This record gives sequence, structure tokens and C-alpha cells, in this order.
Amino acid sequence: MNSLNYNKTHFLKSYAKITDIEIQDGVEIAFVGYSNSGKSSAINTLTNQKKLARFSKTPGRTQLINFFEVVSGLRIVDLPGYGYTKAPLLIREKWQKTIYNYLEKRDQVKIFVCLMDIRYPLKKLDQKIITIASYKKVFLLVLLTKCDKMKIRQQNIQVNMVSEKLNMYLVFFKVILFSSHKKIGVQKFKSILDQWYNEHIILNK
Repeated sequence: MNSLNYNKTHFLKSYAKITDIEIQDGVEIAFVGYSNSGKSSAINTLTNQKKLARFSKTPGRTQLINFFEVVSGLRIVDLPGYGYTKAPLLIREKWQKTIYNYLEKRDQVKIFVCLMDIRYPLKKLDQKIITIASYKKVFLLVLLTKCDKMKIRQQNIQVNMVSEKLNMYLVFFKVILFSSHKKIGVQKFKSILDQWYNEHIILNK
């Protein structure tokens, strides 16, 4: 099996609207989640680069659709976080519309990586992402982030609960424990992406 070298991932371009995106080739892995769920940290941990995806202690920092190239024809896409309650309602609605438009209409998206704080998974706006994944029949990988904040027994309870819920709607999904801070789940994350890449991209070339 070919293993991707995530360390060479580099920034490509940012877009404010889906209609501005001129990149048409290849496939994309979309990172989605509530503001402060750890999207940027997960991308930086995956790629072993501290500042590739910019993040802040203030939620809502990512306001554009940010594209990063892993290898030719394979991109990571960092989407704005949803559900940031301190942003004005119109701004929040604009961000959510941008996210949903991208996920629903962008045919190049083949994986949704949905980050959920393990303490508060499956919140209202997460359900919308699950619905889109079910409709498009794309692979959904759920990272239960900040898992180091829970004891192992409670972690397992959360994994089982989320898996049971997703099993009601999806065929293609996985749920893993993840912590950027403690580097938990990083190798498993890479292995899942590598396996998907080899099965669906390499074999179809």
C-alpha cells in the first residue's frame, strides 16, 4: 500500500465563494466542524506542520475555503467553522451556506472529515453534515477530538454511541478518537486516509 507523505502538504489558495473556485481536477478531503472543534489543529497535526492551517484561541478564525495540496490531484480543504455564537447571525448564516454549498455541489469532495468535541458530539449542525454525506454517499470520517479530556471508559462509551447513531444513516463511515495535543489517533487517521486513497484513487487511475 502506498503511504502518502502528508509532511509535504502545502497551501494552494483561499476562496470566499464556491463560484470562485477554478480548480477542477483531482479529489478533495473536506474538514468540517463547529468553531473551536480543532479543525486547524488536526490539519497541522496530520501534516506535522505547526502553522500550515492558521488557528486562534478565538473561534471563527477560518472564514474562507482554504485549499492545501497533499500530492498532485489530492487536496485537503479547511472550511469555516459553523456555530460560532458570538458572530452576528447574518455572518453565521453566510458561513453555513458557504459550507453546505461546497459540500453539496462540489463533486471533487470524496471524504468528509467531521470533527466533533468528544464531550458534545452530534450537535444540530453536525446532523446536517451527516445528512449531506448520506445523500452524496461519500465516506464520513468522524474525529472525536479532545479525547484526552476524558477517561478511557468514557471515551469508549462516546465512540459506541456516535457509531450507533451514524449506522442508522450511513454505510461508509468510521469514528476514531483524536487529540492533537496528545497525538492520539494520528497514525490511525493517516492509515484510514492512505487506505481510502489506495482503494479509490490509485486503483482507478
